[in-house]
Amino acid sequence: MKILGIIPARGGSKGIPKKNIKFLGGKPLLQYTSEIALQSKMLSKVIISSDDEEIIAVAKTLGITVPFIRPKNLAEDTSSTLDVIKHAVDFLEKQGEHFDAICLLQVTSPFRTLQLLDSAIEKFISNNTDSLVSVLEVPHEFNPHWVFKKSDNNTLELSTGEKEIIKRRQDLPKTYFRDGSIYITKTAVLMNKNSLYGNTVGYIESSKERYVNIDTMRDWIKAEKMLENL
Repeated sequence: MKILGIIPARGGSKGIPKKNIKFLGGKPLLQYTSEIALQSKMLSKVIISSDDEEIIAVAKTLGITVPFIRPKNLAEDTSSTLDVIKHAVDFLEKQGEHFDAICLLQVTSPFRTLQLLDSAIEKFISNNTDSLVSVLEVPHEFNPHWVFKKSDNNTLELSTGEKEIIKRRQDLPKTYFRDGSIYITKTAVLMNKNSLYGNTVGYIESSKERYVNIDTMRDWIKAEKMLENL
């Protein structure tokens, strides 16, 4: 199976200026993701999608392929990740390059391992799902079976729609949230169904010790502290 690795990295970060190439532990944030992607034997090609000249220059020094400069209308705060991926796929297809699936690797999740990435791709291929995402287990206190939402009459009801709350923590079913580290999707699902997930979604559990999603300076400080322990 031919799988394209896409690293999206736009230049207009407001929470942390120049976040994608800001140095974390002695190297640009982008490098953490690019190193793992380029080491993977499961990815047929790795590209970056960026609108920013500085990011593109750094990407080239790291050995990432830069097939295009992302259009400005796809580099706004409101631009969807799905549209960014579809633009990359469409551009490469017009160059005669076709891929069976796309692996999205976000720069803001720098501490994924090569083992996790390759295992995710292997599981995606063997299970033949429309997509696969990396996840972490939801802590029991935030399990949707224990989470309430406001009803129309201004009272609380269980978010799951159940009438009775599950009393014991041990009886709660496991639930998961996307950790943002890995997304894999069949190209046909992306392009024909306009979806990052499709009908069947596989998953792989990440390590909570490596979890950080860098959007704010607080997240950045957390990542710096994590580096001391990794």
